[in-house]
Amino acid sequence: MHAKGLAQMPPKIYLHLEKYSGDFRAMPAYIEGMDACGLKWVNVHLKNRRFGLPAVMAVIILSDPKTGFPLAIMDGTEITNLRTGAAGGIAAKFLARKDSSIVALVGCGVQARTQLLALNEMFKIKKVFIWGCMLQHAKKFLKDMSHLGLKIEIKQDVADCVSQADIIATTTPSRRPIVKFEWVKKGAHINAIGADAKGKEELDPKILKNAKIIVDDKRQASHSGEINVPLAKGLLKEKDIYSELGQIIIGKKKSRISNSEITVFDSTGLAIQDMAVADLVYKKAVKNKIGKLIEIV
Repeated sequence: MHAKGLAQMPPKIYLHLEKYSGDFRAMPAYIEGMDACGLKWVNVHLKNRRFGLPAVMAVIILSDPKTGFPLAIMDGTEITNLRTGAAGGIAAKFLARKDSSIVALVGCGVQARTQLLALNEMFKIKKVFIWGCMLQHAKKFLKDMSHLGLKIEIKQDVADCVSQADIIATTTPSRRPIVKFEWVKKGAHINAIGADAKGKEELDPKILKNAKIIVDDKRQASHSGEINVPLAKGLLKEKDIYSELGQIIIGKKKSRISNSEITVFDSTGLAIQDMAVADLVYKKAVKNKIGKLIEIV
């Protein structure tokens, strides 16, 4: 619907709070085809572990587009986690080689979990390699994801983690490239998830220069996605962006054309994804009589 022009979605609005090592983002959207409209208010505070809180938390307000009446206020944290993982799964479905069987996860937090859950729905995975900056987090990931029955192995460095992978998912908050071009094999697909704000980047710009770049939304990715730093430095130009993912899904652009090309999906997270899932949650809650009725207006 986004690719067909059936959605309104301004780029995210940011409030940067350097004092608290965090930021807030306002993400409004209207999906005409679903008649779903609302706003997500989400934070990213990287030091929240010391408070026993998630680094990312969100609240979603879903409204009636006809009258503006607020239909529901709901948790958006789990929705954010799942829809981002789902976006990575869909990107890999259209962009990765069909015979992809080895997955590398650079980062082992919440997003790594949902990326793996989605990829496991799309591919017959034989091996999973993971890397995390702290070994205890990687070990917890191993324990938490054991129910999938996959062969998961912790790697000590990023190079060893990604070098054999058919699909790589990067989910760190890094502000410097941590995956180098020479480590990525021909034909690999990369879901670049971690760079979701100005100044963040996880991939060696040489990877982007030698890859087919697909973004979720050009305007948003240009100022807050994986491509934002290389664009600002003049290492990439707008013409280097091949397509938005929606254009490939509707057949407007071709996806992978050879087994040797490297593809990169630059995911910034879209408000339309949040509203699509929130609309589903709301309708299921009403049907199953889940939730609490409150008078706001």
